[in-house]
Amino acid sequence: MTTTNIQSVTDLERLKVLHNGDKVALTFSDAELEQRITNLRTIMQELRLDAAVLTSYHSIKYYSDFLFTSFGRSYAMVVTPTDTVTVTANIDAGMPWRRSYGENVVYTDWKRDNYFFAISEALRTRGITPRRIGVEDDSLPVSQRQRIAAALEGAELVDVSGAAMRQRMIKSAEEIEVIKHGARIGDLGGEAIRSAIAVGATEYEIALAGTDAMVREIARTFPDSEIRDTWVWFQSGINTDGAHNWPTTRRLQSGDILSLNCFPMSSGYYTALERTLFLGEPDARSLELWNINVEVHRAGLELIKPGAVCKDIAAELNEIYISYGLLPNRTFGYGHSFGVLSHYYGREAGLELREDIDTVLEPGMVVSMEPMITVLDGQPGAGGYREHDILVVGDTGAENITRFPFGPEHNIIPG
Repeated sequence: MTTTNIQSVTDLERLKVLHNGDKVALTFSDAELEQRITNLRTIMQELRLDAAVLTSYHSIKYYSDFLFTSFGRSYAMVVTPTDTVTVTANIDAGMPWRRSYGENVVYTDWKRDNYFFAISEALRTRGITPRRIGVEDDSLPVSQRQRIAAALEGAELVDVSGAAMRQRMIKSAEEIEVIKHGARIGDLGGEAIRSAIAVGATEYEIALAGTDAMVREIARTFPDSEIRDTWVWFQSGINTDGAHNWPTTRRLQSGDILSLNCFPMSSGYYTALERTLFLGEPDARSLELWNINVEVHRAGLELIKPGAVCKDIAAELNEIYISYGLLPNRTFGYGHSFGVLSHYYGREAGLELREDIDTVLEPGMVVSMEPMITVLDGQPGAGGYREHDILVVGDTGAENITRFPFGPEHNIIPG
């Protein structure tokens, strides 16, 4: 009988280097990514860190240009004083190396702790004995933190998430260019949605029209990029009450309040277009509420400028709602930072237009103005009203990069 030697699972490699193919053209230049890493190393020096182990979607994307897909596996980026290495799963093979700046090491599934072993080996092979290591406590589960600490025996783990967030709040010229394209693409999605609106059409069908238009334009604008994560929330009637309500199979009816929400994702950079519309003429109370929210929106656009304080903007806009007795109908803050962001990762919480944020707006920041009120079902004017524009803060003012029109004079659809 002939026998074949079969390698056992326990003998297979724990780590691999998979330089499969060539590096692809990244979203940002090498100089841009190197500057980001240099700024992180300044943070590391200030905190007396030997290295940083980044584990969040947003930081790994920001510093390496690689956006991972978790699917139950963990990812990391190890930043040392001299180089960087992404730690990725074998299921992705050579793609992370092709789509990331710097080196890459792949861990296999053959042992359950290979991910943590890969982090420790990335440091050991670079001659680093870990004593103080930066981690991201804003997005690192306690169990993962404990296992990283165990793998880096004796090392003190120090949170760098706040400092990294503050770095991301100021956008570079290259980032702003990507964000401007995103705003333009969101406007195109909005036009496709407006063209698809009709009595009897379903929310999801209308959403698909917007998504299709945006995805095609992203592919044309960024021909070397991954095509992923672009979506639309199109809502009608009672479904407009929440800002994050997904499209349903509901069919549009004449007289419906509508909410158009486009989210093109260009290489992990989120932008948004949000508009209130009506299918047919709104009733008197609906029109009144819509105009009040537009008044708040216009006032907010004027308040965004360098030197303005986030909480002061919120307080001033609150006064308008108070004058109409509508402050209890407000549903969230007036805006937030833009950049590496999505509905499942990333948030620059230090740059939100809320009453508890004292950040001062600076040139290079990119923020939204997005007031919203909700009137509950059964009350006159029931529905959710919101508008959303994106502004780039400059040296003397702010540039509104959203072009899709807002208000009753533009967004009443015959029906």
